[in-house]
Parts: sequence; structure tokens; C-alpha cells
Amino acid sequence: MAPRAYWRGYLRLSLVSCPIQLFPATSEREKIRFHQLNKETGNRVRYRKVDEDTGDEVEQADIIKGYEVEKGRYIQLTPDEMEATAIESTRMIDIEQFVPGKEIDELYVADPYYIVPDGEVGAQAFAVIRDAIKQEGMVALGRVVFTSREHIIALKPRGKGLMGVTLRYPYEVRNEKEYFDQIPDEKVTKDMLDLARHIVETKSGHFQPSKFEDHYEEALKALLNKKQHGQKIVVVKGKEPSKVINLMDALRRSAKADTTASKRGRKRVAGQTEMLFPIQGKKSAQADKKPMRSTVRKRKAS
Repeated sequence: MAPRAYWRGYLRLSLVSCPIQLFPATSEREKIRFHQLNKETGNRVRYRKVDEDTGDEVEQADIIKGYEVEKGRYIQLTPDEMEATAIESTRMIDIEQFVPGKEIDELYVADPYYIVPDGEVGAQAFAVIRDAIKQEGMVALGRVVFTSREHIIALKPRGKGLMGVTLRYPYEVRNEKEYFDQIPDEKVTKDMLDLARHIVETKSGHFQPSKFEDHYEEALKALLNKKQHGQKIVVVKGKEPSKVINLMDALRRSAKADTTASKRGRKRVAGQTEMLFPIQGKKSAQADKKPMRSTVRKRKAS
């Protein structure tokens, strides 16, 4: 079954426009999810919206929005009043500017979307816009409205389509100085830096997402499997890492350990001379030879 479009509208570059569809580029649907249950009955626990003071349940139609101006005092807004903030062109992504992609700070990057033409009618116009962005080697900036909220969206070619990434506004990004200014200025010696660089080099590789493992997700699956089959659940307490007393000594030992591990890894890959699992039967074959020798001796003695 084809995925359902999250947003439908138009993409426009000056006087050229085409119908498009947006699909979320990521999904967490495959992750294990839990419901809250009453441990006494095993029934699901449901949430109801109730009046804070009276405790009475409130119907959805009677719920309005409120902005707290001070403790316990709100500015109330009805759905009709909220419509006053409706943004124009809610179904149009109008490309306003082109910027170098490297200038977009990763702190501003939010959610990715796949963008495809909606039907064959606008496919050629879509291709023109896509290829124009690609030839310029820039990122296109526009605006899109999701659920009444306006977002800045950065567009760039990806395969036969476009990838759109919503960007955060400046007020959503915290100032790094509030956190980094408290870090003391430490002097790093050349020997320490050389050892640290050596560790980095031995651990260097290429970005391969296919090798990422969600250990927590796998542990949850194993836990559920054991529980389903009535097996005993044993809680293993993790050990806290030991505190570093001598930094230089820790760097030396780390560099030595990583170098040894790196050499072993290369040996297995290059010649495949080491097996991860013991070869079944090898020990038994050697064991079979010994009885044969003893049998020969007995024959000679007789």
C-alpha cells in the first residue's frame, strides 16, 4: 500500500508552478510501543479531559485555547478567533531565495520530507525546477504551512525528486554561550594530543547507516520474547565506567588497545584466517586419532 501524502499543494518558482506531494522521509512506526495498563485488571488506562477544579469531564467541542499571562489567568481564544492568524497561500511553497547549503547551520535543521510531483500534468514543470536548483548548486528556501504553523523549508535535489527540510526559527535555537562559556580553558600537551589523534585514526571509517544497531530496540524484542514464552527475566546491573585518575596513562592504554584491535580486524578481513566460531568436529577428529593408536599397540602386543 502506497504511503499517504502528509501535505499536498503547489511548488512555485517565479511564474512556473506545479502540483506536489510531501511525504515524511523518516518514520518511527516500526519501533516497539507500549500501552499503559492497570496491573490489577490488565485493562488499558485511558485519559479523559476534565475540568481542573470541578473534576467534570469536558467535551471536545467545549475546549478552547488559552494563553497563560500569569498564574491562573488566561487569554482565551475561540476557534473562530484563531482563524484570524490564518496564513495566506497555505497550499503554496513559493521559492523566495537561493543560498549555499554549507551556510545552513545544522542547529537549524529540523524534519526531512520527500517531495514528488502530484500527477503527470506537472511532472515537466517539477523537473525544470528540480534541475534548475541542481545546476545552480544552491539550496532553495521557501515557506510551507503545516497545521496552521508556518515553517521555513529548504529544498534540494535528491535522486529524481526533491528533499525538503524544515528549518527552525532563531528563537527556537538556544545560544551556545550559555553552555560553553562555563567550560574551563585546559592546556592540552602535544603528547596527549598525539595519542588522542592516534586513537581517532585507528577508529576512522566511513559513514554506513546500514551498520547502525538499535541495541535498546533489540533488547526490548528479546525481553518480550522471553516474557511471552514464560522465561525468567534476569536484571543485569550495568557497571559505571571507572574514573580517570591519570589521563596520560589512560590515553596510552587506549591507543595500545585500539591499535591491537585494528590489526586483528584487518587480518580477518584481508585473509579470513580467523574464524569467529569454533569449527565443529575438529576436536573430535583429533580425539578419534588417539584411540586408533592405542588399538594398533594392543594388536602388536597380542
